[in-house]
Amino acid sequence: MIIRDARPWGADPADVVIEDGRITAVRPHDPASPLAAGDVEGRGRLLLPSFSDVHVHLDSTRIGLPFRPHTGAPGVWGMMMNDRRNWRDAEIDLPTRVAGTLEKMIAHGTTRVRSYAQVDVDCKLEKFDAVMAAKERFAAHADVQVMTFPQAGILREEGTVEWLEESLRQGADVMGGIDPSQLDRDPARHLDIVFGLAEKYQVEVDIHLHEPGELGVFSTELVIERTRALGMQGKVTMSHAYELGGVSEATSRRLIDTFAELDISMATVAPSTTKHLSLAALTEAGVRVGLGEDGQRDYWSPYGNGDMLDRTWQLAFVNGFRRDDLVELALGVATTGGAAIMSPDAPRLTRVGEHPGTGVGDRADLLLVDGETPTSAVMDRGSDRTVIHDGRVVAEGLRVTGL
Repeated sequence: MIIRDARPWGADPADVVIEDGRITAVRPHDPASPLAAGDVEGRGRLLLPSFSDVHVHLDSTRIGLPFRPHTGAPGVWGMMMNDRRNWRDAEIDLPTRVAGTLEKMIAHGTTRVRSYAQVDVDCKLEKFDAVMAAKERFAAHADVQVMTFPQAGILREEGTVEWLEESLRQGADVMGGIDPSQLDRDPARHLDIVFGLAEKYQVEVDIHLHEPGELGVFSTELVIERTRALGMQGKVTMSHAYELGGVSEATSRRLIDTFAELDISMATVAPSTTKHLSLAALTEAGVRVGLGEDGQRDYWSPYGNGDMLDRTWQLAFVNGFRRDDLVELALGVATTGGAAIMSPDAPRLTRVGEHPGTGVGDRADLLLVDGETPTSAVMDRGSDRTVIHDGRVVAEGLRVTGL
């Protein structure tokens, strides 16, 4: 395949050659070259790496259903109980809406997904099975990792650990944890279970951390201790963790340096807070940072629409980015940043102004989108999109192909 007349990261028009799922050449566009069967017309559009949503709750989605008033109570437990009261009564069944949401994400340019799948004594493996089924259905369109996730905690309800372990036996890719101090109130035991199961089944760990200030730092330090002790460098992600930058400058610097040392990655959902760790500082320290949509118009929140370009705009906005290089950093986090969390061999962002993902040797997971520059694409969020996964067109004009 040749992508003709495309502008990688807004550069001059180029013809991009793809063989065996990877970019093998990027050469100046030749208007006189014939269009061969299977080639893709870039039409002067931007060529970017495709999006990586590394923090999404496909298991709770209401995308495509009638809008409903928000009924969640404050706090993780109150919100979780609201979801528990309502999720079975949705207008269509869970597997259908999970698959429909994943399809919409792919159509808008996301080809890498790490989805949470809630496992507890109420839903057991019902939500997990729905996400696993969607993963299988769209295996040719996107790389999907499924995380077994104790949304209701691990220790509050007897029997939870057994269901989590069963999901790992059935193929979960990642072991999740959540607020070990604030929700379960026994952080050492909570994390011992999380890391113990991850080690037993040889999967990665992703810790969902909403805890504030010093408490969040305390729980994070327990995660760091276990990462170092078990030799799990490169296999742990801190998700949310949006108050780790609000304690002190010295604490922020220490955490960033330690994340870099142990290759602990971070996933953000672009929260409206000023207490998060600096995106630029994390990147330049070599910390892998990815972006996700979190819940999508579900029982937790009315936000989210399946379009990671919208969430990239939000990431730039909440960080106060105005300069082009910083807006492009947000775009890099949303694309190659998340890819590096999911794939150790993916190129990494290491500085502001860097544009990996569209060069020779890179995997051909790409997005063509209308826009004058990468920044304008984030601001305008156009709909003229072509999505390529593993060297094959999987969506055109916001519609998935090849189903």
